[in-house]
Amino acid sequence: MLVLAIDTSGKSGGITLAEGDAQSFRAIESCAIPGGTFSAQLVPELAALLQKHKFKPQDIGGLAAVSGPGSFTGLRVGLSAIKGFAEALQKPVAVVSLLEALAILSAKEGRTAAALDAGRSEVFFGVYDVQDGRAATQKEVLLSQTGFLEEAKMGGLVSVVTSDTSVAQLASAAGIDIREVARPSSESIARIGLKKLFAGETVSAEALDANYIRRSDPEIFLKSKQVP
Repeated sequence: MLVLAIDTSGKSGGITLAEGDAQSFRAIESCAIPGGTFSAQLVPELAALLQKHKFKPQDIGGLAAVSGPGSFTGLRVGLSAIKGFAEALQKPVAVVSLLEALAILSAKEGRTAAALDAGRSEVFFGVYDVQDGRAATQKEVLLSQTGFLEEAKMGGLVSVVTSDTSVAQLASAAGIDIREVARPSSESIARIGLKKLFAGETVSAEALDANYIRRSDPEIFLKSKQVP
């Protein structure tokens, strides 16, 4: 199966074209997309990648996309592109949480936590049951830094993993065993997405949506205006 993976959740993004089946995986090529250029560069970069490797859009067998957490604007661009491809090509979509990808990259089996800096003195936090390169989500929440430290100190976690130095330093200062790894690449998303596609863990284009975890500023403002 030919798989297209898109990640526009961070300050920079990327796309990966890969192929494989339930047992194998091969990244054909990845392309980085600088932050602030997602809207302008995503589709042209993808078209160039397909043309370079002599593929047509119809050759794509499945799509994988990071659903969050991340930039509101960035996630909308990437997911809108995936939704457009899925509708036009009638192809399945696998969604991958960036926290889920981190848990898998920890290379630990069992109950594993992942954390990302959410800004505003907050942390995106997820807990997963990791087995054989797959991560079953137990919870994904937005916590204060204090709340994160309390959650991370609770028993039963095999490990806590992050790709943010600020989170690693916060946890280490509190005596929490935390592992810092590189941020998951679009190639990692393609690998995880391929497994989900073959397992039938897909969503329709209509059901595809971002997992922001934190509400947007307009939603927060509107709710505060409605409170008497």
